[in-house]
Amino acid sequence: MTGITIERVDHIGIRVRDLDRAMSFYEALGFKLLHRVTFDPVAIIRNAAGVEINLILNANAGDPAKNILMDVAEKYAGYTHVALRVASIPDTIAALKGHNIRITQGPSKFGEDGGISVFVRDPDGNVIELRGRDQGNVEGVTQYANVN
Repeated sequence: MTGITIERVDHIGIRVRDLDRAMSFYEALGFKLLHRVTFDPVAIIRNAAGVEINLILNANAGDPAKNILMDVAEKYAGYTHVALRVASIPDTIAALKGHNIRITQGPSKFGEDGGISVFVRDPDGNVIELRGRDQGNVEGVTQYANVN
């Protein structure tokens, strides 16, 4: 039997309620609108490194202030977050502050690999982990602890 050879992640699909509101957030992370699909409620965004996200523009249920996978006591199966590699954690933290994007968890260190992550949420509560190497003094770094 032949196996499936996965070469890389092609794109990430994230369901959102409003394109303009989502774009103000994702533009702060370096994404630009590439194409608005005409046959489906999808906007394709991409950054300079070629990372592609498909914003699925049909979120219409649930409490807009809550993420059903992260903010309720019951734990449903599903994707909880996407982790995006960044070039510099200190620069990332500074940029987030400059765009008034709240860090919801971190900076946190995972294991001994030198990686540090900060977690943020888009306007629809979708969790984005921004992960990079510790390039020096990162104020407030703690050992990661699962809070969900």
